Amino acid sequence: MSHHSEVYSEAPVVPVGAYEPPYYVAVFTTVRTQGQSGYSETNARLEDLVKDIPGYLGMDHAQTPGGLGITVSYFRDADALTQWRTDAEHRAAQQRGRAEWYQSYTLHVAKVERSNGFTRAQVPQSPTAG
Repeated sequence: MSHHSEVYSEAPVVPVGAYEPPYYVAVFTTVRTQGQSGYSETNARLEDLVKDIPGYLGMDHAQTPGGLGITVSYFRDADALTQWRTDAEHRAAQQRGRAEWYQSYTLHVAKVERSNGFTRAQVPQSPTAG
């Protein structure tokens, strides 16, 4: 099995923050095929496209060494999620994914009822005594 590495944006590695519920998440879990021609370009295009949807809150990605990919997308309301689900370019990419890029996938959509987060405070570096 090949290991597909992804290069996403150069943004700092931090999870999407907690929002005031309710809001929605779409969890897309994939195992990809060997044939990945055009995948990276399409993925980058879709990441740009989803940002234009009013109510889009962000996205987290993870990839296991074994090849399981997980993308969690966050949306303020069901209308935003529906707009993304029915977007023409997104639908075309879904068809191509089933035809070429994915060995298998699952999609879970859920309404978030509780949300919280934690970030470790940065401790300022003290000058070295000397």
